[in-house]
Amino acid sequence: MGDQVGVAVSGTLYYVPYKEFERILSLSLDPVKKTTLFAALCRINTLYMIARAGSGHIGSSFSSMDIMAWLQLNELRTGTLNDTNSLNDIFFSSKGHDAPGLYSTWIGLGKLEFDLIHRLRRLNGLPGHPDVSIPNVVTNTGSLGMGVSKAKGMILAKRLQKTSGKVYVLTGDGELQEGQFWESLIFAANHKLHELTVIIDHNKLQSDTLVSKVSDLGDLEAKLAAFGWHVSRCDGNDLDAFSKTLTASKSAVDRPKIIIADTIKGRGVSFMEHTSIDSDVEFYKFHSGAPTDDTYVRAAQELIDAANAKLAASQAGALELETVTRPAAIQGENPQRLIQAYSNALLNQARKNPKIVALDADLILDTGLIPFKQEFPHRFVECGIAEQDMVSVAGGMALSGLLPVVHSFACFLSARPNEQVYNNATERTKVVYVASLAGVIPGGPGHSHQAVRDISSLAAVPGLTMIEPSCEAEVSLLLNWALNVNPLSSYLRLVSLPMVLPYQLPDNYVPEYGKGVALTEGDDIMIIAYGPVMLTVAVDAADILKLEHGIGAKVVNLPWLNHVDSSWLASEVANYKAIVSLDNHYRQGGQGDRIGDALHAIRRDCSAPLPSFARIALEEIPESGSNLEVLGRHKLDRDSVVKTVLSALC
Repeated sequence: MGDQVGVAVSGTLYYVPYKEFERILSLSLDPVKKTTLFAALCRINTLYMIARAGSGHIGSSFSSMDIMAWLQLNELRTGTLNDTNSLNDIFFSSKGHDAPGLYSTWIGLGKLEFDLIHRLRRLNGLPGHPDVSIPNVVTNTGSLGMGVSKAKGMILAKRLQKTSGKVYVLTGDGELQEGQFWESLIFAANHKLHELTVIIDHNKLQSDTLVSKVSDLGDLEAKLAAFGWHVSRCDGNDLDAFSKTLTASKSAVDRPKIIIADTIKGRGVSFMEHTSIDSDVEFYKFHSGAPTDDTYVRAAQELIDAANAKLAASQAGALELETVTRPAAIQGENPQRLIQAYSNALLNQARKNPKIVALDADLILDTGLIPFKQEFPHRFVECGIAEQDMVSVAGGMALSGLLPVVHSFACFLSARPNEQVYNNATERTKVVYVASLAGVIPGGPGHSHQAVRDISSLAAVPGLTMIEPSCEAEVSLLLNWALNVNPLSSYLRLVSLPMVLPYQLPDNYVPEYGKGVALTEGDDIMIIAYGPVMLTVAVDAADILKLEHGIGAKVVNLPWLNHVDSSWLASEVANYKAIVSLDNHYRQGGQGDRIGDALHAIRRDCSAPLPSFARIALEEIPESGSNLEVLGRHKLDRDSVVKTVLSALC
């Protein structure tokens, strides 16, 4: 496509085919010009991948693109893995969010099968965050801050195995709020890990807003130098400056190196660049998610025009692009939005109780806290990407008479500050933990964001009651229970996906501790589940069982995740042939374990025969893919539940 041809068709996506990368890489250009051109093509394909997938991280991928391209094209030396005389350099990103950008560089270099460009966040494709199952990925990402520690381990292994090679790690600046990053620096300097170069993608923005507004890094150069590292700084989007800075840093042969690369989030698309927005950025729109049709058209046109201008300056022909039609987004009518319902319910509670305060870990948009911050700015605390600190701050507030409500994604809130949650519990104070993005879907981000071990991680914390609402109405009821009825702490697990539900709660329903409520009636088998994802699967399965097999299935919503009332369960299951539990979680430690324990106690105390018990739960590390793909892959879909029920009745 030449300069004069516009990206005019809404719903059409454009990508650079592999032959164009081959053409670009064959041009006789100096390394800076060639790499700049390569990065321009990779930006086009990164935008395509995210738009086609329907989600991803544009801003972070674009800010770090030039750095990743330079390292891939000009720095990394790779020999034979087991040849002790060969050089085997390693590069990985600790950020994880920039995975689409990293994938696009590998695809452009032929290091990944080109057709994978069409399968970002799809089953058997490219996961939303790096996973070692993908060629060239050397380590998984998880909670932020792990990268330097992983690199140190790789270097120590190289030394023990007498192999050579450098290790380059890319981190984000928001990531520097995690304590592990700073813990990792001292050891590296003490052991003179000169093989290590850390590059900070200093784009000034984290998920929600400016890093400086959350946890100002201050004199970052002085801080890093105080840890004994060789520190340098440059414009990370200027490849001439970056390459010279990288070369100069190699003169430090007695200590690890760190480069603060000042970059622009969204670099390459004028209206996505954070510098084009108000300097006091409140919310950067292009951190995550896919562009709308109109936004995509504008961004793609800019990127294509920029790439063609660079080609023209090099006396090369314009790009020949390929197109596909953007998949239509399917959304049912009147979906339930639990995060929005939670946001409204929290506001109502806070208006009545001035002791309620809300704490956030850089996810104010995703956790529904914007309205709370706007109405109660002095009762809102943004703690940044520092979950351990946040939970302990909440503990101090609880000891001082406040009622803290703590927010993050379930995968982070249950894991990184686990010890701090336990410490708060031992003080017998009251904290409400609100964990969104719970369960195996959305499947696009991959296992680092799929919270499927949080119940097991926290179920044994003394006095902590774990609950998951099934719908908007139950969100309000269970939040009220957590804030006003439960004397100790609660963990409210929230599904973030908008969902059209095939059920509703009975009129005048009031949650009772440890007890469930029937959503459908049936006399043959009971299916016990919780939350909108698994209850939707269960109710859909009950419909198929009735229509196709003449089996009556009673679906019970049991929102209590780590406590089951044995007396209630005994009265419910007495006349059923089988009981099936359905967990949006790993098998070990999920709600099914509590149901199994309760059934065992009932069998011990009752001479009458009880129904058989079957469990459906996640059996392996969850895959990345579309929601339906992931549920089907892990046998958590309707048809798999039907098969399990039929087997249980045999």
